[in-house]
Amino acid sequence: MAIKRHLALQEYSKDHHQALLLCWKIQVGFSKGIAAERIKAYSDWFYENHILEHFQKEEKYMFPVLGSEHKLIVQALEEHKILLALFTDTAQIEDSLKQIQTLLKAHIRFEEQILFNEIQSAATPQELEKIAQFHKDEKYVDNLNDVFWK
Repeated sequence: MAIKRHLALQEYSKDHHQALLLCWKIQVGFSKGIAAERIKAYSDWFYENHILEHFQKEEKYMFPVLGSEHKLIVQALEEHKILLALFTDTAQIEDSLKQIQTLLKAHIRFEEQILFNEIQSAATPQELEKIAQFHKDEKYVDNLNDVFWK
């Protein structure tokens, strides 16, 4: 049975929704035969404007709740490292994008179904307040310069 997401973590889950849409856009782009460079341009924008900050907030405010030695945190940090390498790869663009599409989706499922539940259960009210304080409700603004997925 799923637990209701605590208010402090809801903005992080909204970020995850946008990242899942990125995965979908990559998939659609390739299915339509869109050049990898066009998809990469959008992916780079998403990485710079959303992924980097999201990972930093998780690592700074959420992950310390469980501690750096906790097996779920070790897994999350390793996945962040792999994803960051894929987003910044310029040698194997098509391969990297396809891996991002697969691995980012799996990473989000892991965080939503396992890690966030564990953090939510372990966090003190003060920790939850700190998590919420650094991620305010902001309206997502997409990059519509090249809507290759339409």
